[in-house]
Amino acid sequence: MSTDENSLARQAADAAEDASDHKALDVVARFGFAVLAVVHILIGLIALQIAFGGNGEAEPSGALEHLAGGTFGPWTMWACAGGCLGLAAWQFSEATLRARHLPTGQQVSKTISSGSLSIIYGSMAFTFARFAFGGEVDSSESTRDFTASMMESAFGIFVILAVGGTVFGIGVYFVFKGILRKFRPELAHFEDTRRGALIDVLGVIGHVAKGLALVLVGMLFVAAVMTHDPSRSTGLDGSLKALPEHPFGIPLLITIAVGLICYGIFALVRSRFGRM
Repeated sequence: MSTDENSLARQAADAAEDASDHKALDVVARFGFAVLAVVHILIGLIALQIAFGGNGEAEPSGALEHLAGGTFGPWTMWACAGGCLGLAAWQFSEATLRARHLPTGQQVSKTISSGSLSIIYGSMAFTFARFAFGGEVDSSESTRDFTASMMESAFGIFVILAVGGTVFGIGVYFVFKGILRKFRPELAHFEDTRRGALIDVLGVIGHVAKGLALVLVGMLFVAAVMTHDPSRSTGLDGSLKALPEHPFGIPLLITIAVGLICYGIFALVRSRFGRM
C-alpha cells in the first residue's frame, strides 16, 4: 500500500473513531449495558429459585420471558435489542478503532476481549429481536442443536472446541478481573468513597461469579466433544441445574446466583456512572 493510501486509510479510521465517540452511541451503549444488567439480575433470581427447589430457566431466554410479558412487551424487546446492538457497535469500535493506538501486546488482548464481547452483545440483540417478533427461544435447546449439527460436519469438533474454549477463556478473564479488581478504572467516579467500597465488593463477587458460570458453560462444550454426546452441552441453564447433583453443588449454585445479582447491580451502576 502506498503512502497516500496509508494516509487515506488512517484518515478514514480517524473519522470512524470520531463518529464512534458521538454522544448518541454513548447513550445507546449505556442503555444496552443497563439492559444486560437487568438480565443478569433476573438470571440470578431464577437460579436462586432453582436452588431452593423452584422452577425456571436460568438463562437469558428465561430472563427475557419476564421482560417480554405485558402489553408493552414487544416494544420493550425492540428497545432492548437496539440498546444491545449499540453496545455491540461500541465494543467493536473498542476492538478495532481504539485498539490500534495500543502497543502490540495490549492491542491483541483488547481486540480479542472486546471483539468477543461485541459478538456476544450482537447475539443478545438478535435474541431480543426474536422475542419482539413473538418467537420463542430456548437457549439450552439451541446450544444442543448447534453442538449436534457441528458434530455431524468434518471440522465441527474443532468449531465446538473453539467456542467452548472462547467461553471458558472469557470466564477465566472475568474471574481474574474480579480478583485483581481490574474493573476499578471503569468506576473511578466513586474512588475513595464509602459507596466505592460497596461497589468494589459487588464488582469482585459479581465478576468472579459470572466468570465461574461461563467456565462451567465452556467445560460442557468440551465435555460434549470428549463424550461424543451433544446433549451434554446445555448452556448456562443446564450447567447451573446440574450443580445440585454434585457435592456442595447447592451452596455453589446459591453463590453463583447471588454473584450474578451482584454483577447486575454493579453493571447498573456502571451503565450510569462508568467509563464507556
